[in-house]
Amino acid sequence: MSNIKSVCVYCGSSNNVDQDFKDAAATLGKSLAEKGMRTVYGGGHVGLMGIVADTAIKNGGEVIGIIPKHIADKEVAHTGLTELHVVDSMHERKQMMVDHADAFLILPGGLGTMDEFFEIFTWWQLGLHDKPIIVVNLKGYWTPLIKLVENIVTEGFARQADLDHMIVVDDVADVPEALANAKSETIDPKTKWI
Repeated sequence: MSNIKSVCVYCGSSNNVDQDFKDAAATLGKSLAEKGMRTVYGGGHVGLMGIVADTAIKNGGEVIGIIPKHIADKEVAHTGLTELHVVDSMHERKQMMVDHADAFLILPGGLGTMDEFFEIFTWWQLGLHDKPIIVVNLKGYWTPLIKLVENIVTEGFARQADLDHMIVVDDVADVPEALANAKSETIDPKTKWI
């Protein structure tokens, strides 16, 4: 999909994680920069978030951070970005991240990353966007989440087409190809109710 110029990365803010996850975040930041893709993310300088941003910047990439004031005030805002937007609420942050992105990447993360995944997936299901969603299942991290979504489909609470929209790759090295082959899929929100 040649029109993907800006990628929103959802990932963890914890530094207390496996080094493989940190290395993957660095590889992703470098890759996005080298491909000339803008990185959009939550604006923090900690955890995988900070690693993605730092590596993208170090490799000449453009990085847009969007962070709520109550988090920025705790001194976790990244001040070395191409753009840093300090907003009033989490809702404003999420909407602005969607508005600035052509696709979404889900790296390992915590409850906030799961919240972002489900929200962006639901927004697609409701026809609020037509952008690709790529889950990077590093070391099988997201396998329980993927199984949960599969069970939701099996039990009739979502459709197979919903599951099919979620692109799953096992490594950040697979992300460029996944982005290149991803399609914009518009859904008729009326089909959500099966």
